[in-house]
Parts: sequence; C-alpha cells; structure tokens
Amino acid sequence: MALKPTIYKFKIALSDLERNYYDVLELTIAQHPSETVERMMARVLAFCINAQDRLEFTKGLSAIEEPDIWARSLDEQITLWIDVGEPTVERVKKSTRLSSQVKVYSFNSKSDVWWEQGRNNLERLHASVFRFSWQGIQAMAALQQRTMNLSVTITGDSAYVATETGECEVCWEPLQIA
Repeated sequence: MALKPTIYKFKIALSDLERNYYDVLELTIAQHPSETVERMMARVLAFCINAQDRLEFTKGLSAIEEPDIWARSLDEQITLWIDVGEPTVERVKKSTRLSSQVKVYSFNSKSDVWWEQGRNNLERLHASVFRFSWQGIQAMAALQQRTMNLSVTITGDSAYVATETGECEVCWEPLQIA
C-alpha cells in the first residue's frame, strides 16, 4: 500500500516590505512521503516571497511535469513557474518555454555543488535562481507543526519567521536574476 501525504495547515500573516504586499494566507499543504520537512518549508517560504493573486501549489513531487508552485492567467497560461530544489538544466530550459517567468529556489547543503556544475548552462536561460541559507531552512523546519500560525516579514533578501514556538531568520542569495 502506498504511503499517503501528510497534510499541514498554515495561517500566515505576510508582510513583504520590499513589494508593499500585505496579506493573510491560509495554505493547506500536502507533504509527499518522500519530501523532507526542510523542502516543504522551503516551498512555503518561496510561496510567501512570490505571493500574488492566482499563485498556488501544484501536486508537487507527484506531478513531475508541473512546478512546485505556479501562477496561471485566466486562460490557464503559466505566468510564473517556481521550482524548489536543484532541478536539472533540461527542466529549467523546458520551464522557460512554458512560462514567461521562471524562478528556482535551491535550499540544501549541496546547493553550491549544483550551482557550480550547472552555472554555465543556467546562465544562458531566462530564469532567476536563488539559494536559501541551509541553516535558515533547517531552523524554519524545526518550528513546523501540523497546524501553524506564522508571521513572515520579508525585507531585502531575508525573511523573519515567527511562530508560537519560536522564531528564525532565513536569508537567500540571488545567484542569477532574469
């Protein structure tokens, strides 16, 4: 019998000081059985950084032809494609053909190696690439609960995350801006 995803519910008070975007997000997220808590929390943070109307999580690891997060227009055209992790150059290239805006958020201890190996090929593509601080993502993952109330304040290249059980700061580095 196949393992079922774990469901998490997040209520996020979002303050993005860079974009003057303020919202309360109510997100229900399915964590795939093979997905780490760190990856799931990186998806949540990427969602917050890009929050806008029509932004939504896809089926994630269960649907390899879809990004982790996307925004689609009223006629179902993909306007924003967001991958979390270290996708192949071929996947990023394909996503640039399917969407006018592509963003990649790498987040783990092997991000440096992934970037150095694919850098020359990725720089030719119209995609923005960011690297989350691995220590910050681990700290954010340590705060996770099945039902959470979070406050996320974004300023510059960092997010301050506060919950009932603790707080942390997650910084990111822009590696390539398209």
